[in-house]
Amino acid sequence: MHFFHAFLRFIRREAVFCIALFCAIVSAFFVPPSPAYIDYIDIHTLCILFALMGVVAALRSCGVFDKLGSILCRRLHTVRGLCAVLVALCFVAGMVITNDVALLTFVPFALALLIPVASGKTVMYTVILQTVAANTGSMLTPLGNPQNLFLFQQTGLGLFSFITLMLPYTLLCAILLTLAVFRVDKKVIFIAPGKPLAAAKTTPKQDSAHSKKHPLSIKTRVIIYIALFIFCLLAVVRLLPKPAAAAAVLIVLLAVDKKVLLSIDYMLLLTFCAFFVFTGNIANIATVREALERAVGGHEFPAAVLASQVISNVPATLLLYPFTRQPEQLLVGVNAGGLGTLVASLASLISYKLYAGTIPGKERGESSAAEKLPSAGRYLLLFTAVNLIFLAALTLLYVVLQM
Repeated sequence: MHFFHAFLRFIRREAVFCIALFCAIVSAFFVPPSPAYIDYIDIHTLCILFALMGVVAALRSCGVFDKLGSILCRRLHTVRGLCAVLVALCFVAGMVITNDVALLTFVPFALALLIPVASGKTVMYTVILQTVAANTGSMLTPLGNPQNLFLFQQTGLGLFSFITLMLPYTLLCAILLTLAVFRVDKKVIFIAPGKPLAAAKTTPKQDSAHSKKHPLSIKTRVIIYIALFIFCLLAVVRLLPKPAAAAAVLIVLLAVDKKVLLSIDYMLLLTFCAFFVFTGNIANIATVREALERAVGGHEFPAAVLASQVISNVPATLLLYPFTRQPEQLLVGVNAGGLGTLVASLASLISYKLYAGTIPGKERGESSAAEKLPSAGRYLLLFTAVNLIFLAALTLLYVVLQM
């Protein structure tokens, strides 16, 4: 019975991987396993994804992003100002450290910082805007999210061409986010100069203890990790081999801090592998391949947006790419498709879980300053409304630019 409950928890926690694995297994009945399966898997994409996740996890373990947020937020004196900076942090960080890491870092920061000084509605609204900011800021660069990294590797687009293609959509979202922030109250707040921010508590206690025991200082590790990050960037822009970046990250983390390797999202890498097998098999089933080519070819943008609403944009990218004739439209579509439903981008689930987990359990008699937060149901309603507005704006811009 314990095993059964543990299995159910795993399925709920790793739903996308389980779906990908199920699809891969079913497709294997139509295309029996063979050495050709190895050719399905894009090793270069997996290598650079592993490298980036590793180095970002290493920088996060040193508290780099929390420190940055703390420095910026200390200079603000209104709730609106705090909201603006917290949203901007997610927008900019999403371009460099991926949308999910940006939300994992700055949503807990926002909750700890805003709950004591802002209304519950403002806290909820800010978290939703942070989610949209991370998902839209990450559109601009290949580093921003897994689907961008995959398409950047597959299409052969240059970095300048990639950014130029996504820039109009990113700028539009930046403008809309700025307008959205102006709806936040300008209530004046004050943080004493010597008083630590509540957000400092977001760093786990075990990480702090680990830092004290580590033979290398935090400053030394940060310098090493920044150098490693630059090495990864050179691999992303094709100046260095991707496997070399993965090997460098693995070797450095084994030598400097093995524990960081445990915080890498290996399930995402396995999800990619499962979808590579599934899409590879689908491409070898003539009737299915022809049907998808007719449905996707020439209709990449709407196909990507609609598929993302149901299976999220990363799986949608892996599913649709083999059948696309216009990969640039697919790139725009899967990024715009990350807006909409809660599952359209898996990063959105992160902020939802962090917000819902902060609401006190009234049935258990819990009480705290967070009890003023609106319910998870109200969060979902406002989240969907805001996301649909952004999705509609991006769709309209896409139509205009295609004229």
